[in-house]
Amino acid sequence: MAAISGSIELYRVSDSTGNNGFSNQIGMDLIKKTLADATDFTWKALQLNTPAERKTIPTISLFIENSDGVAYADNDEIHFNAGYLERYSSDDDEARREFVGVIYHEMVHVWQWNGGGRTPEGLIEGVADYVRLKAGYGPSHWVKAGEGQRWDEGYAVTARFLDYCDDLREGFVAELNKKMRSHYDEGFFFDLLGKTVDQLWSDYKAKYQV
Repeated sequence: MAAISGSIELYRVSDSTGNNGFSNQIGMDLIKKTLADATDFTWKALQLNTPAERKTIPTISLFIENSDGVAYADNDEIHFNAGYLERYSSDDDEARREFVGVIYHEMVHVWQWNGGGRTPEGLIEGVADYVRLKAGYGPSHWVKAGEGQRWDEGYAVTARFLDYCDDLREGFVAELNKKMRSHYDEGFFFDLLGKTVDQLWSDYKAKYQV
């Protein structure tokens, strides 16, 4: 465990097999910097400017372990699958960029509001990828603007749609997140942008003719 700046007071790396390779590829300095930077950027992107606007989280822990999938956040813990980056073993720069992008995504889950558990999962994941996109860590394989079948499809599809909505009203995603502090209503989109979310999605698709 080590103390780092920002809202993160410690991180932990488990002793799982293969973590030595992960540490050599990513490096502990980058891990610590990414955790602090991801927190700061998430606060700015979601306009969580004061302690009163944020969750009370004195400690965030990162676990590097061998598991399924890529990563997940559980309250004040982020769990990252060390084996996920094996696909980038021939390109350390790409591996580091992917690691940073994933941590930004998961850090959003630590801090974002979820409507008291009622916000659709697709929107939750879309907000996380939106912040990752705005931080400049959207990978090349993501869908392009206008692609996707539903606004709440999640991940990059919803992130691109939210980016469009934010262009209509600067700070939209941050305001939407604040509205979801205790509950969720699809009408939040109309409250902020004057159109239903389905109307906005239709306009979005028409803009990109996809």
